[in-house]
Order: sequence, then C-alpha cells, then structure tokens
Amino acid sequence: MQSGLYVVGTPIGNLSDMSPRAIDILKNVDLVAAEDTRVFAKLAQHFDIKTKSVACHEHNEKEVVDSLIAKIQSGMAIATVSDAGMPGVSDPGFRLVRAARLANVPVYMVPGPTAAISALVLSGFPTDRFTFCGFFDEKKVHDDNKIRHTIIYYESPNRIMNTIAVLAKIMPERQIAIVREITKIYEETIVGYPADLLNIEPPRGEIVIVVAPAPERKMSDEEITEIVNDIVSSSTKSAAADLATRAGISKKEAYKRLVNK
Repeated sequence: MQSGLYVVGTPIGNLSDMSPRAIDILKNVDLVAAEDTRVFAKLAQHFDIKTKSVACHEHNEKEVVDSLIAKIQSGMAIATVSDAGMPGVSDPGFRLVRAARLANVPVYMVPGPTAAISALVLSGFPTDRFTFCGFFDEKKVHDDNKIRHTIIYYESPNRIMNTIAVLAKIMPERQIAIVREITKIYEETIVGYPADLLNIEPPRGEIVIVVAPAPERKMSDEEITEIVNDIVSSSTKSAAADLATRAGISKKEAYKRLVNK
C-alpha cells in the first residue's frame, strides 16, 4: 500500500455497514491506531483482520502522534479507527490528522457511518444548516440557544432525562428528536417538544439529540409573561439574560419587562 494515514470509518452498530474498502484497507496497512485495541480486536476477529494495532486515545494521543507520523514518514501505511463511527468526530483522531497535515504526509479518507449525521436525517428537521455541539453541556445551553438553526448533541442514557428537562426550560418552543441505537435492533426516534417528553420511558443505549431550528415567529406577550413568571426568582440580571435567550428579544427589552413586572 501507498504510505500515508488512512482515516477509516467503522460501523456504529450494525457490522453489515462495514464497507469492503474499509476491510481491505485495515487488512493491508502496516499498523492500526485504535481508540481501544480491545474493541478493535472484536471487529478484526469478525472480518479476519490480522493487522497489528496500537492504542491511540484521548489520554495518550498527544504522546503517540509523533511516533506514528515518524513511522509514516519512514514509509509505513497506518490506519486510524475509533470504537465506532468516524475518527475525529467526538472521538480521538483530529490531532493525528492535524499532525499529518503539518508533516505534509498523505491523508486518505475511508468513509463510514456517523451517528450525528444519521440522527440528523432521521429527525426530519432541516439539514441545510446545522451545528454539532458534541456532548450536551448544561453550562453552555443558553449560548447554544442563540444558534437558531438545527443543533445536534450526543448524550448518555444516565443523563438524558435531566437533559430533556433542561431543554424544556431553555428551549421550550423548539422540537427535539431523541434518536437512539442507530442501525441496531432497538433503533428508535422520538420527536416532540421537550415538555411533552418529560415522562417518556428513559431511553437506553447510544443517544443523539437533534434540536429543530427556532421558530421564526416572535413569542406573544402572554408567552413571554409566562417565562417571566417562571424565572423571576433569579437575580434581575441573570433573569434578564435567561428571558432574552428564551424569548428571542434583546437583553435591554428583557430587563425592562422584568423591572416593570
């Protein structure tokens, strides 16, 4: 094989999604840099891949990148894989690709499934503009709500119900899609307003949340008053910021509404 770095996408659930080209590449490279060599070993056994693997994950990526680039520069072909999906998308990989670019060594793409894009399509929400925000962060959700087009998050099953509750408070007017176990036996997509999903059976497995674009219409005075009543217990300054974000009005207007309540 031609020397270089091969970024290889692997199945996110159903092993039948593994492409013939991906199998061929992984069989013929000199080395596989895997997020978890134990996970890769199971994939390798299934497809009779006997290539040696080394660990390249978030805790050691900085340390091993230089040695991997040196091996490529000496003429080796190296593939990088994550546990599932595309390396570099909320998974290790981008540092290795960046280092390869800086070292001017060839980088080749061997595409495969990506949970974020698969969930986006399954949601039925607009796909012309979207922002992938990685794993949901409650501390950043007010800023995220300033993104008016489609938003995509990853989430874990032990936090999903709390996340729905946060979205019901911060983004009550935006529909969400809870997409879980993509390509697996129990694949499921649940769509609704966050408040309507607070009492669902807690979803299990690998979860992606897709948030629909914010509605174009402005909230009515009555709807804004409801939000004011909901957040008035906070300090005026923080309440004004919360109201502005949720109602789509300026902080100045929000502050005036709170003061004159």
